[in-house]
Amino acid sequence: DVAVLLGALSLSSYLVLKKRSRRLIFSLMIFSLIYFGFYRKGCVCPIGAIGNIVLSAFDSNYAIPLTALAFFILPLIFTLFFGRVFCGAVCPLGAIQDVVLLKPLPVPSWLESSLRILAYLYLALAVLFAATSSAFVICRYDPFVAFFRLGGNLNIVVLGICFLIIGVFVARPYCRFICPYGVILRQLSRLSRWKVTITPDDCIKCRLCEDACPFGAIEKPTADWPVKDYRKSKKRLAVYIVLVPVLIVLGGWLGSSLSDATSRMNFTVRLADRIYMEDRGIYKDDTDESEAFRATGKPTQQLYQEASVIKDKFDLGGWLLGAFMGFVIGGKLITHSIRTIKSEYEADRAGCYACGRCYEYCPREHVRLDKLKGSTGEV
Repeated sequence: DVAVLLGALSLSSYLVLKKRSRRLIFSLMIFSLIYFGFYRKGCVCPIGAIGNIVLSAFDSNYAIPLTALAFFILPLIFTLFFGRVFCGAVCPLGAIQDVVLLKPLPVPSWLESSLRILAYLYLALAVLFAATSSAFVICRYDPFVAFFRLGGNLNIVVLGICFLIIGVFVARPYCRFICPYGVILRQLSRLSRWKVTITPDDCIKCRLCEDACPFGAIEKPTADWPVKDYRKSKKRLAVYIVLVPVLIVLGGWLGSSLSDATSRMNFTVRLADRIYMEDRGIYKDDTDESEAFRATGKPTQQLYQEASVIKDKFDLGGWLLGAFMGFVIGGKLITHSIRTIKSEYEADRAGCYACGRCYEYCPREHVRLDKLKGSTGEV
């Protein structure tokens, strides 16, 4: 599996950056969907491996499988060098959504940026629950694993169907707005050594690539700001920079206040609450879990102490989670207040999914291909 992943990532990098062929990229995407999705049933996957990585960092008794470690690290390394080639043709979750995309509708940039906050929140929650040995929520709520395994929880099946229906009109909704691994890849791709270039030479500003991209990842040329707007932007940026610490503290307080609710994702905490209610006659009947606990003869006071320690971890984790989300929101406000000068149409490093659609629409790309055909004698 690791060898297949390494080969697929290498081939995807070649097809995206060198061969520049949407048809071949799509073919590799279908292979990845069949192999990593239906044949391997969606496991192991880099997205779910986040839980394994976090748990191994916080629990010395947990030994992470080397396959999970490799699946987590390899796409990150390739992203640092070649951009989001994993998303482009190797990820089965992205592939199953790309296949159903028939009539893509544009999503306003402000709405997309706002919805993307959900992915950061999902990542933070996944880290919190894995660090406290509560749950691997990414694997538990994978919306497509039921399709890969041809069966599963009805609620998850319905969730997957909803994503696919939305995916007919909105390109890769899970990848863009929910995927926690995509958040990591998005940031690493900003540092990539090589990236997708729409045109092989000079851009003629025909805007066809802008129409072709279903992800809104094409950055337009920018004009100089009027002096009046520039001054307003500087003032707004200064306000947002001052606001960031406030958002961090406010987010931390909110996250900590919700720790009592989030801690119930942990089995020990839920069991302690149940035993407490039964002992005080609030609940008249026993559950299988409470009966099993009483059969062990373990003192309830010891259970309460264990639950109290876990709740303390959630208090700290909730504060860090909220502070992280405050930082993310503040960072987004600052980012939208900064304007960079661009002279031609370019693929956004972070937002580009390396799908290759823009290649087919670029007139200069067709000129390049015609030259290649001429040099090889093809008709």
